[in-house]
Amino acid sequence: MISRATPKFWKCFRALPRDIQAKAKEAYTLFRDDPWYPSLNFKRVHSSLPVYSVRITKDYRAVGILGSDKIVWFWAGSHAQYDGLLKQIKNDR
Repeated sequence: MISRATPKFWKCFRALPRDIQAKAKEAYTLFRDDPWYPSLNFKRVHSSLPVYSVRITKDYRAVGILGSDKIVWFWAGSHAQYDGLLKQIKNDR
């Protein structure tokens, strides 16, 4: 699967603590090799939109939009922020 990232994703990424940035890079390597690798917990998080998340660590997630053979990552942050993002996405729909 092809991965791309938006400028917003990179802004979120740069705001992450350095150790989490390193973990995000590790998660990306796993995702590139096998999106369904168990520790990534790659899953759909919206019932009608193709919004998916991947686990960076127990406390951090990345979120993207899945197309036929490509995912465009648009956000990364803490699990608390992730919960708020999902509520916002569900309410906007």
